[in-house]
Amino acid sequence: MARLGFVLAVLLLSALGGAAWAGDPGPGPQDAAAIRAVISDQLGAFRRDDGTAAFADASPAIQGIFGDPETFMRMVRTAYQPVYRASGVEFRGLAVVGGRLIQQVYMVGPDGVAVLADYEMQRQPDGSWRINGCSIARAPDQGV
Repeated sequence: MARLGFVLAVLLLSALGGAAWAGDPGPGPQDAAAIRAVISDQLGAFRRDDGTAAFADASPAIQGIFGDPETFMRMVRTAYQPVYRASGVEFRGLAVVGGRLIQQVYMVGPDGVAVLADYEMQRQPDGSWRINGCSIARAPDQGV
């Protein structure tokens, strides 16, 4: 009888653990498309020097850090030149990394150097997506 109780406890814990994983299936195809659209919109706003539109694609936390579109754009122009004037944009993987949803984007900066930009995405209470940060690193050599 004790063995049966142990087996039932293991089965119950396994079922609960599976339910916890199954309860959060991650982003679906519609979310992936919406995420790509937000990033594309912001990149377009940067090309047009439209700080208001670019700032609107940032999460409330990012907006709180920078306070206004002008300060945000000054930071982007200074620290994120490859993103500010990106070309050759190619969306790569979308994955949960360390509990954060990351969309990786390959792009070429104005200096011709390729970078990988990891965009942290955040779902808003209304279901929309916003950019909650971006880190860039030189892309590995992809020569033929």
